[in-house]
Amino acid sequence: MKFKAIRHFHKVNKHRFLVFRYCLRCGMPWRGLVHDLSKYSPTEFFESVKYYNGTHSPINDCRQDRGYSLAWLHHKGRNKHHLEYWYDFQNKEPIIIPYKYAVEYICDSISASKAYKGKDFTVTAPLEYQTKILEYLIVHPKIKAFILQCVKDLAEHGEKYIFNRKYMKRTYQTVVFESKLEENK
Repeated sequence: MKFKAIRHFHKVNKHRFLVFRYCLRCGMPWRGLVHDLSKYSPTEFFESVKYYNGTHSPINDCRQDRGYSLAWLHHKGRNKHHLEYWYDFQNKEPIIIPYKYAVEYICDSISASKAYKGKDFTVTAPLEYQTKILEYLIVHPKIKAFILQCVKDLAEHGEKYIFNRKYMKRTYQTVVFESKLEENK
């Protein structure tokens, strides 16, 4: 158990460092600095240590074992960069995620893929993952389009192309707001 705790702690720190680096390049150092701090809380940390295996999120194994994950319920309710945070089941309409959290989501998703896949990471892995999960998650269509555009551009052009303030602002603006203008015509 002690070694699993150390390995999990290292994995979380590695992931957070990658997110910080990407957020910094996107002009959002604070988002990168405070990213996923709730993972160190007892609710998230101890459950994640129990189900840690190093190749994928321990939350998945916990869900298979118990049918739910307290760590995930705690995490998604406290971290605005998660897509699930922005859906209110009574409203029935997903919300357009604000720019800074949408960009943090991109940084988070790619960093998680990198942290878990290690040497097996390829720039197409985030596209494959996002294509799969966006089929069943309830996400605003414009945010879904933004995410897919970013991971497609990552797969086609690489990290340097997408991880900068100019790219993120332009892509978010184009996909989320300019398409909104087209709808109003």
